[in-house]
Amino acid sequence: MDLNDPELEFSDLVYAYQSWVMAVINDEKLEHTESLLSDEITEDALNAMRFLPSEVTNAIESCLARVYDVDEDELANILFPEEE
Repeated sequence: MDLNDPELEFSDLVYAYQSWVMAVINDEKLEHTESLLSDEITEDALNAMRFLPSEVTNAIESCLARVYDVDEDELANILFPEEE
């Protein structure tokens, strides 16, 4: 994701963060043999986090936790393990 791109929209930031959360859930909680998480997805999400309000990232995490039947606290630990 090019943060200097004048065509970059808020929805692009949301999509980048959402993709990262979904990839982490997939890799950590679901029984898939192929990893979805890549360095590019992680980098895009970290860049997006710099510009997304915490209310938006929290809403994304909460919604995806419900969709994938993952406890919100457990998801937070999976997403940010160094913050324990």
